[in-house]
Amino acid sequence: MPISAPPSPGRAPVRTASTVRTAPSEAPPAPVPPPRLRPADREVLWLYLLTRAAVWTTAYCTRWLFPASGDARVPEPVLAPFEHWDWGHFLNIARDGYFPGGPGEGDNREAFFPGLPLVLRAVHVLVPHWTVAGLLVSFVAGAVAAVALARIAELHLPGSGAGRRAALFLLVSPCAVFLAAGYSEALFLVLALPAWLAARRQRWLLASVLAAGATTVRISGLFLAAALVVLFLTTPTTRRNEGAGRKRDAAWLVLPGLPALLYFWYLYGRTGDPMAWKHAQERGWYRHFRAPWEAWSQTWHEAFGHTQATGYAAQFQADLLAMVLGLALLAVLVVRRRWPEAVYIALTLWALGTSYWYMSVARSTLLWWPLWVGLAVWSVRRRWVTITYLCLVAPLSTVLAVTFMSGRWAG
Repeated sequence: MPISAPPSPGRAPVRTASTVRTAPSEAPPAPVPPPRLRPADREVLWLYLLTRAAVWTTAYCTRWLFPASGDARVPEPVLAPFEHWDWGHFLNIARDGYFPGGPGEGDNREAFFPGLPLVLRAVHVLVPHWTVAGLLVSFVAGAVAAVALARIAELHLPGSGAGRRAALFLLVSPCAVFLAAGYSEALFLVLALPAWLAARRQRWLLASVLAAGATTVRISGLFLAAALVVLFLTTPTTRRNEGAGRKRDAAWLVLPGLPALLYFWYLYGRTGDPMAWKHAQERGWYRHFRAPWEAWSQTWHEAFGHTQATGYAAQFQADLLAMVLGLALLAVLVVRRRWPEAVYIALTLWALGTSYWYMSVARSTLLWWPLWVGLAVWSVRRRWVTITYLCLVAPLSTVLAVTFMSGRWAG
C-alpha cells in the first residue's frame, strides 16, 4: 500500500499528487513470481529418478540373467531390453513412413497414431541413435507427466502429500516399464495430464491444445476430449467466463478432434479407407467388435482354458484383472459423481472391452489418472494402503519388467 510523506507539524495534511506519490526508497518490493518447480515437484522428480534407476538396474540384470539363448557367453547390447514389440512399429513409421512399399503391403503399422513417430523423427535430428532418441522422449515426458499427476492429486487434498503418493503409485505400477521404453504412454500422459490440469483451472484454450496433442499420440485423446466437454458443462460459470467468453471457450473444445480427422483423411488419401487404422488393428491384433460379455468369455477361455502357452495365458489373466479394476473404478466415480473422469474411464473400458478378446488392458491402466489420484487420496486417509500397495505391486512390476526386457512379453 502506498505510503505518503508525513505532514508538517501544526498543518493539516493536504492530499495532492505530490503527497500521495510513493517515495522511491519506501516502495514495497516487487512481488516475486512463484518458482516453476515447487519443493513438492522436486520431491516427485527425485522419486522419478530413483524409479528410473531401478528400471535400468533391472535392464542390466536382465541382459545377464535372462539372455535369449540359455548358453550365451556375452550379454545382449545395452539397449536391447528396450527394443521389443511396439517399439519396432514406432521406429519403422518414424524412419520409413506408413507405406514404404505401397498401401496394403505393410505390417499394419497404420494402427499406430503418428504423434510419437513425428516426435521421434524430430529428436532423431539431434540424437542419431533411434533407440536412444525414443528413450529420451519417454524419459523427459515421464518426468513432466509425474509432476502433472502430482499436481492433479494435490487439487483434491492440498498439502497432504497426496501428489507424491499418486506419482509413486504410477511409477511402481505393474506395467510401469512401458513408461521407460520407447512407447506412447509417457508421451500421451505428458500432454493429457497438463491438459486436465489446465481444464481444472478453466484455461480451456491451453487444455484443448494439449488434448489435441494427446490425440495425435493415441485414440484415447478423443476419450480425453469427451471428458473435457463434460467437465466444461459441469463447471459453474463465473462473471469472467459468461456470455461470449464461455462460447469462445466452448469452441476451443473442438480442437482435440482435428488431429484424428486429419489422420483419417491422410489414410483415406493413401488407401481409400478412412478407417484403415481400425482395420489394421483387426488384422494384426484381433480387435474385431464383440459384445462385452462375449469378449469377457473369450478372454476367460484363453486365460484359464489351457489353450494358450502359459505366457499368453498370464497376460490374459492380467487383462481380466485390469478390467475388473477398471469397472470398480468406474463405479466409484459414478457414486461420487465425478462425471468427467467417469466418461473417460467408461469410453476407455468400452474400447478395450469390445474386441475379440482383451488386449493391453493392463497396460492401459497407466493412462487412468483417476485411479492413481484415487489411490493417493485413499492412502492419505488410510495409512495401511501405501505399504499394502507397495508389497503387492512391487514384485509384479519387477516380474513384468523382466518379462518385457527379456523378449518374453507376448508369451
